Amino acid sequence: MSSSSGKGGLDSRSRQTALDWARRSKNRQNEFPSPNPVRAPRASAPDFSTLPGFQQMKLQKAAADLLGIENPFFKTHDQRAGPTAVIDGKEFLNFASYDYLGLNGHPAVIQAAKDAADRYGMSASASRIVSGERKIHGELEQKLAALHEAESAVVFVSGHATNVSTIGHILQKDDLIVHDAYIHNSIVTGAKLSGAVRQAFQHNDLDSLETILKERAGNHGKILIVVEGVYSMDGDMATLPSIIELKEKYGAWLMVDEAHSIGILGETGRGIAEHYGVDPSRVDIWMGTLSKTLASCGGYIAGKRDLIDFLKFTASGFVFSVGLSPALAASASTALDVMQAEPERVQRAQQNGNYFLRAATGVGLDVGVSQGHAIVPLMIGDSLKATVLASRLSEEGVNVLPIIFPAVPEKSARLRYFITSEHTEIQIDNAINAFERVALDFEANPVSLNQLTR
Repeated sequence: MSSSSGKGGLDSRSRQTALDWARRSKNRQNEFPSPNPVRAPRASAPDFSTLPGFQQMKLQKAAADLLGIENPFFKTHDQRAGPTAVIDGKEFLNFASYDYLGLNGHPAVIQAAKDAADRYGMSASASRIVSGERKIHGELEQKLAALHEAESAVVFVSGHATNVSTIGHILQKDDLIVHDAYIHNSIVTGAKLSGAVRQAFQHNDLDSLETILKERAGNHGKILIVVEGVYSMDGDMATLPSIIELKEKYGAWLMVDEAHSIGILGETGRGIAEHYGVDPSRVDIWMGTLSKTLASCGGYIAGKRDLIDFLKFTASGFVFSVGLSPALAASASTALDVMQAEPERVQRAQQNGNYFLRAATGVGLDVGVSQGHAIVPLMIGDSLKATVLASRLSEEGVNVLPIIFPAVPEKSARLRYFITSEHTEIQIDNAINAFERVALDFEANPVSLNQLTR
């Protein structure tokens, strides 16, 4: 019979067992020291100016200050921006808004938002999975699914978050994501979040895409190819039929981002599948935004019911986010109705995009690879020059924004023009003429960083 060490104590055998365990634990700690030894705490937190890219931002601002150029970004509009805009009391020709079909000010769209606000209030007030579901959400999703001839659709509160949440959720570290080199930041961000292997193929280069698929497809579980309907920085489009053939050949999923192609491509604005006359069901994941043609805010995914149900119940960007504002859902739903009821808006947008492209190339301007699909960049090259030209165009009464590094590679800065159904040919001609004037003036009086530093 073992002896006791007193009430609540250990007997001698138990005590010895505990001591032996403690010795073994100590030996294991000595044998496998911590890979991250404890360090003394910092005296203070690092300054935010140490963040990557901060110094580049400051350099750009300093150069603009030396030139007396106002910040071209975050301009405050006094009213709704259409083909013209009023900024600080001055009217401009406006080529900086993507209200492609002019639906942002359509009376029926505005009335639908007002009616929804009166009925539901301004906020869904909860995640839809919890208590934020409203009838208008389901109605919008049914219309979006029908737009793409898909089984179902789900709406997110942000277009950027739609791509991040979807791609980051359905792919894992052993999978492969292959995307066009010109793809949108939201897709790259989602790919990084997923942990999957990510590789870019050369822009619209099918040989480059197939080379990657041929070399890597057999080494990964799931493969996702991602392209855009219309590329947001360049105004050209994906060669969808050939990409579908490759995705079927190599057993991949295909995701098409139609943020800038709904309302722009196809006879009735249904997007790139309508443009090429292909069966939409051959694309696995359709993505789009509500903030361009559909005059609202948010994003959506359309596809197979299993995919949509999976996202609705498990994607963090949907489950843990408040539901889309009822007013925004109603405005998008009505804008979609108007687009389909008035296809002449689509045709005018297409005609104006082509007219701008012809007018620009007709006077020798560099439009990059644009095909005139609502977006036409005038290629500048140097970020400082692009910023100066945008400032001088503002003085000429034209509102167009410079796209500079890091949004685009350092030597491919441009002025990006958004062309809508509401622009007139006279407005387009005036914008081209204004660019020619400021470009000639810049060549006569160039500005460079070397001059500034001297």
